[in-house]
Amino acid sequence: MGLADRITGPVTEAAYRSYERRLLRELKGAPVPRHVGVILDGNRRWARERGATTVSQGHSRGGDKVAEFLCWCADAGVEVVTLWLLSTDNLARPREELDPLLEVIEKVVTELAGSDEPWRVHPVGALDLLPASTAAVLKEAAASTAAKPGLHVNVAVGYGGRREIADAVRSLLHEHAANGATLEEVASFLDVDHIAEHLYTKGQPDPDLVIRTSGEQRLSGFLLWQSAHSEFHFCEAYWPDFRRTDFLRALRAFAVRSRRFGS
Repeated sequence: MGLADRITGPVTEAAYRSYERRLLRELKGAPVPRHVGVILDGNRRWARERGATTVSQGHSRGGDKVAEFLCWCADAGVEVVTLWLLSTDNLARPREELDPLLEVIEKVVTELAGSDEPWRVHPVGALDLLPASTAAVLKEAAASTAAKPGLHVNVAVGYGGRREIADAVRSLLHEHAANGATLEEVASFLDVDHIAEHLYTKGQPDPDLVIRTSGEQRLSGFLLWQSAHSEFHFCEAYWPDFRRTDFLRALRAFAVRSRRFGS
């Protein structure tokens, strides 16, 4: 936790506003990532460190941050945002923790879909692994926002990078088998582009920038295929405490990097 996290009061808010203005000046004319992926980490630790009675209070506070973050992204000119809200591994958590988390996710997705902002909500994950109510909320949000022209918001729920790649290959094989192709024929032309066409994010640009909050410095399986050439930014703040200044600092870090795409 840095000094700014420990100080409260109007002086701090004034300092933050001044710092934001400075960051915005520095970012003027700088390159902006088209696609930002975010690992929303630290909700449980945020709750525990504040003596909350349940970790779901951290998830709820983190859920309240989502719409605000998307506004920051839209203002910056970002076109696509992928929010990792629930991994496939999370589905193995005890019901007393998982059920409240799913309720928070359903609330967040419903509010995003009903927002006055022109956001398109796109579920990213294995919906067949989710409870029927959660899957229904995700599908309805996608259907009701499909024609909106604004920020494309991927909500990764029941998502795992390895599962996504396996699902992509399985979908590809089923598609060509339905057209009468043999396994040998598919193997003869199979390449990375064919697999990419069957990912959950097919048709979208790969993430230019991946942000993880809470100080952890690993991907944990997030967008394994798509992040091959991404830039990474790890932030110490827990997700509920993530501020616009943290986001602007991530954009500044992205802007000054020389992207070499694998070299």
